[in-house]
Amino acid sequence: MQQLVILGATGSIGLSTLKVVSEHSERYQVLALTADTNVAGMLELCNRFQPKYVVMANVEAAAELRQRLPSHLKGIEVLSGQAALAEIAGHGDADIVMAAIVGAAGLLPTLAAVRAGKTVLLANKEALIMAGSLFMQEVRHSGARLLPVDSEHNAIFQCLPASLQQAVSRHQLQTDSLSSHSISKLMLTASGGPFLQRPLHEFATITPAEAIAHPNWDMGQKISVDSATMMNKGLEFIEAHWLFQCPVDAIEVVIHPQSVIHSMVQYTDGSVIAQLGQPDMCTPIAYALAYPERISTSVPALDFSRMSELSFSGADKKRFPNLYLAIEACRYGQAATTALNAANEVAVAAFLQHRLAFNDIARLNEQVLEKMATNSAKDLEHILAIDEQARQLAQQQLGALSK
Repeated sequence: MQQLVILGATGSIGLSTLKVVSEHSERYQVLALTADTNVAGMLELCNRFQPKYVVMANVEAAAELRQRLPSHLKGIEVLSGQAALAEIAGHGDADIVMAAIVGAAGLLPTLAAVRAGKTVLLANKEALIMAGSLFMQEVRHSGARLLPVDSEHNAIFQCLPASLQQAVSRHQLQTDSLSSHSISKLMLTASGGPFLQRPLHEFATITPAEAIAHPNWDMGQKISVDSATMMNKGLEFIEAHWLFQCPVDAIEVVIHPQSVIHSMVQYTDGSVIAQLGQPDMCTPIAYALAYPERISTSVPALDFSRMSELSFSGADKKRFPNLYLAIEACRYGQAATTALNAANEVAVAAFLQHRLAFNDIARLNEQVLEKMATNSAKDLEHILAIDEQARQLAQQQLGALSK
């Protein structure tokens, strides 16, 4: 029985992970679950999975959970705060850590799991967006095993030769590792989100309810908005750069509205290998959980006889400026990607609160990136300082844009 810690258990990735785990209870046991403030959701999970530990990042939420736990669950140890998140991520009994906390809040606990040498299933993009170089160095030095969960990176991983998969998971890649395996390009597919055909002059009137209604994927609000602006794909671009040690010019984003092909790898002989499947996160989660084995899921196989169309196009810069801001930040380096991510978290939160127009998300991000792109990020302390500085700057710019 492998002991599993799920960071961000009440979110969409966390719940999908628990769905896979419940179908393979003979293989996996839940050691610990974490959340921020969702007491009701955590109570339900405690009843179903009875973990040894629960961590609520919010202290008040932890106190409420302790009070509401029924008598038969009083043996669960409820912890709180950021230090407890990091402690449980590196717990001595943990075999696998699912890193599924959304946003910058996931960086430190995910880093703690890596430093403890765990098998880390990476669904938290920000660990690489904010600290890619540092993070991957820690993977190499600690002996941790890193497996991508994002459907696009999981797809690329599946399309690589086995020897290269092993090198990726242990960060034993060299700058020429892809080219030495005859790989010429990584191709990230993107659905284009709910506004692929929406006239550009209507973008200022897009509502949060419209933005979170993704046509294919069931995701949380923040990630759904990022998908609508294509910032999500921009962050995945940066993530691919670090995960696979791939040059910026050897990564391409392709619009694929059906979300059937999750990503592709192009080889120098003209071959392109793609990974296909239903748009359901249980598939990449199961692959990462059991790697290098494959285990069953409840996800139905594709029925090619009923598949009418697979279409592709380039990503329009006017429609998706956030994608190109992320690519630009990736060229600048770590400080730029950290600042852009921080600005975007502020902007998306403001949009969801009806304080910022949809088309102003990219404007705010661009303003912060312009001011902070050339900063340097030498270590974790510098990275966290840049993150905080970018958030403060974004709040200042938000005041001007929301007037």
